[in-house]
Amino acid sequence: MGRKGRITAFFLIVIILGGIIGSTTNSIAKDIPLGLDLQGGFELLYEVEPQDDEQEVTDTMLDAVVSSLYERVDILGVNEPRINIEGDNRIRVQLAGVEDQNQAREILSTTAKLSFRGVDNQLFFDGSEIVPGSAQQDFHPETNQPIVTLNVERSFDNSEYENFEAVSREVLQLPDNRLVIWLDYEEGDSFEEESQKPEEESKVISAPAINNPIPGTDVMIEGQFTIDEAKNLADLLNAGSLPADLNEVYSVSVGAQFGEQALSKTVYASIIGVLLIFLYMIAYYRFPGVIASITLSAYIFLILLVFDLINGVLTLPGIAALVLGVGMAVDANIITYERLKEELKAGKSTLAAFKAGNKRSLATILDANVTTLLAAIVLFVFGTSSVKGFATMLIISVILSFITAVFLSRLLLGLWIKSKFLNKRPKWFGVKPEEIQDIAKGEEVKPHFLDKTFDFVQHRKKFFIISIALVAIGAGFLLFRGLNLGIDFVSGSRVEVLADQPLTTEQVEEQFNDLGYEPIQIVLAGDNSEIGTVRFDKVLQDDEIAEINSHFNEVYGNEPNVSTVTPKVGRELAMNAVQAVLYASIGIIIYVAFRFEMFFAITSIIALLHDAFFILALFSIFQFEFSVVIIAAILTIVGYSINDTIVTFDRIRENLRLEKRVKSFKHLASVVNKSLMQTLARSFNTVITVVFAALMLFIFGAQAITYFSFALIVGLIAGTYSSLFLAAQLWLVWRGKNIDQKPVDYRKKKKPEGPQV
Repeated sequence: MGRKGRITAFFLIVIILGGIIGSTTNSIAKDIPLGLDLQGGFELLYEVEPQDDEQEVTDTMLDAVVSSLYERVDILGVNEPRINIEGDNRIRVQLAGVEDQNQAREILSTTAKLSFRGVDNQLFFDGSEIVPGSAQQDFHPETNQPIVTLNVERSFDNSEYENFEAVSREVLQLPDNRLVIWLDYEEGDSFEEESQKPEEESKVISAPAINNPIPGTDVMIEGQFTIDEAKNLADLLNAGSLPADLNEVYSVSVGAQFGEQALSKTVYASIIGVLLIFLYMIAYYRFPGVIASITLSAYIFLILLVFDLINGVLTLPGIAALVLGVGMAVDANIITYERLKEELKAGKSTLAAFKAGNKRSLATILDANVTTLLAAIVLFVFGTSSVKGFATMLIISVILSFITAVFLSRLLLGLWIKSKFLNKRPKWFGVKPEEIQDIAKGEEVKPHFLDKTFDFVQHRKKFFIISIALVAIGAGFLLFRGLNLGIDFVSGSRVEVLADQPLTTEQVEEQFNDLGYEPIQIVLAGDNSEIGTVRFDKVLQDDEIAEINSHFNEVYGNEPNVSTVTPKVGRELAMNAVQAVLYASIGIIIYVAFRFEMFFAITSIIALLHDAFFILALFSIFQFEFSVVIIAAILTIVGYSINDTIVTFDRIRENLRLEKRVKSFKHLASVVNKSLMQTLARSFNTVITVVFAALMLFIFGAQAITYFSFALIVGLIAGTYSSLFLAAQLWLVWRGKNIDQKPVDYRKKKKPEGPQV
């Protein structure tokens, strides 16, 4: 294939890619179901308990509960409901886009065990004798009051009475000839007590008197119903009774207005972040930056396509992971392009530089992606639903970034390089002609950054002192001030109120006081303080949540977000978070030790813990709320930090093999400093592109991911600092012990050729 053929092939590929992306992205994005945080709705975690003390929770019982819940969800008309069994006795229900959350919560959790009894609680028959689907809301023929009508079976299988007529004859014989209709009767309940309660609290639906035997199968339930109440009761009866009791242990509800605002803000922030990354790549790497922008566009498209194919639900953290993934995907291109520039500066031809850059960067990209993948897998295993969504998107991002950066990017750039059009055009790669050395004379490229060189190693003690001082300050804040733990970890309730005008803490507090609630904390947020986040140390009950929703919907026109976590779930989430960080660290230690050596692994983990600690310290200093989503940010930084450190260690190992024999500490220090200078541009460019993405999410994104974005920014900066000033320096001090007395011969290392930057 000649020059014109290769260039034509390039444009054909780009045009086809552009056509596919332009014509299908919109429809794919519309097909991806949005999580409740992006369209409103709520999520509930139920603990399943047997109705009979002698029963145990079994898989059959859980399946039956899920089936019954799906029937009830059908009544609500919710699209894409998600009901999953978790563990041995829990069921998670996610209903995005539900319009009436109070009604949905009631329909889901009400056991709906209908029973027909005498005033002395004698059971005549239960809901199993009702004809399925026969219940409906109607009106009384004489009073025109709302009623519920239903049909019972012609003959009763689960009763000592033959049919409904036999029951009516039996009731006629009783001193008080009333047939009491119970909803969710429990042992110990009495008709006398229930009849004294307010109607909305009583389990007795109706207690009609029977004056004559009633032949046939038609039953009419009377009560002081509204039309909606009668309809809800009919829906519950048609859905059937739950085969077990449901105890709500965790809930999150998001008002529709919150979801709409979160989606628009976060999409806007994401677009700005991605465009900034594209502009930076083109400005710094010139033509390869254009190639990177093309492949990154394909990468975003593929992520959405795969996410749609696996029927994933897009959440706020998921969008954050996608944007963050773009920034991290750039890293694979940066590693290759930096090596390509270095080979061009050494005096190699464009084709030779391209081949060398590709070959020497492949293993580094693989190592960097595997470590991030480890963190993402741990997140998926130990995370809650929103964190799982983030982890799923991150896993897809890592895999697809490797495919697009390694294969598509090299294919497109290779077409131009092999066409020889770019020969003797170093400026197209961001290389100045005066920087190119004469390879025939053996001139060596002196590493520099922004036309300057730095001696990192010489100042290592200063860096150690700075790190120790910052750690000590952070430890002091954590020890004496602690973290502002969210309800995920300490249990309780959180209510986020959205208003159309700026709020004050006094206004919000007064609104809750009017309802009889005393918040323990009120924090205002949003561009104009239009969001009030209120914390309670108690778990709000269903009726209390319904009351709060109705009140603020009436006052501000928006339903608030309400989250509740019981103490048991709070403890579990805290334990899962600790385990996630621990297992991620262990996995990374094993991988780095296998690919490198134990010294590298240990210093990498020290740097990793250093970065995670700074996130904790700053959250303590500013008292930002620390939630489960922040754990996702920390684990992402764990993956990024080790990624950055591995790139540096790869170059140190390569240079040591080129030196073959290191005779003194000074010699080893010069190798380390040279390696740091050679990877400095890559480290800076990677962090700046990822920070672009995180910073846009922080500034313009939804309030729900503000702290998440802040944690990412802090961790990214700390990760770059630790890679340059801590990990490599610690390795130098550790590995350099006694080297003056016992030189190290790196030719004896019988390891496979390792990653190269």
